[in-house]
Amino acid sequence: MPKRIPKTALYPPVKRFLEARGLVAKGEVRGCDVVAVAPAAPEMPVVVELKRAVTLAAVLQCLDRFAVTDLVYLAVPAEAAERAGRKGIARLFRRLGLGLLAVGTGASRGEVEVLTEPLATPRRLPRRNAARARAIIAEHVSRQGDPNPGGVRLVTAYRQEALRCAAVLHASPGGAPLPVRVVRERAEAPNAGRILYRNVYGWFEPAGRDLYRLTECGARALADLQPQG
Repeated sequence: MPKRIPKTALYPPVKRFLEARGLVAKGEVRGCDVVAVAPAAPEMPVVVELKRAVTLAAVLQCLDRFAVTDLVYLAVPAEAAERAGRKGIARLFRRLGLGLLAVGTGASRGEVEVLTEPLATPRRLPRRNAARARAIIAEHVSRQGDPNPGGVRLVTAYRQEALRCAAVLHASPGGAPLPVRVVRERAEAPNAGRILYRNVYGWFEPAGRDLYRLTECGARALADLQPQG
């Protein structure tokens, strides 16, 4: 039985492949395994779904991504493409207008072969969902760096901003509370007021008018981010 390849192993070579094309690639953006945008044309992102095999469910998921963009790929291990019958499956993907990437995992580890390129067609099902597309692009742009390997949902832009707020409060001498304005400036977090007030993660607590301090839960969240020696 062939060894199962984790989805996350497909992410680094796919990211390199996209960035070699001049795109900025990030993993796990609003449910999409990989989203890549051209800095000069972010309105038409490239979406890549990472799967261990070519399945009907994977194809249907890719078709659903047409609501966001015409440029959709399915990326699978090269062995999975061979098992699916690369010529026949490539023909199907061309008919659907989907891109198909074969990611090398053996002797060709890290190589990405393009079996089909996405093909924009006049009629797409489902129809483009402009609001959903804007939300995905906004998340991609606002997220700092690329903290998530594609295929695993870890860190959103909102959580990144909340962590920066927590770090500022943690650095306050003696754990003294800080005004929202100070947290916003030091954390470079434009949404600090809403983040501190909503307290989605239980990291913050009010300590007076417009003042907040870090909770024990928030301190633990920051500690979990530190590398283990």
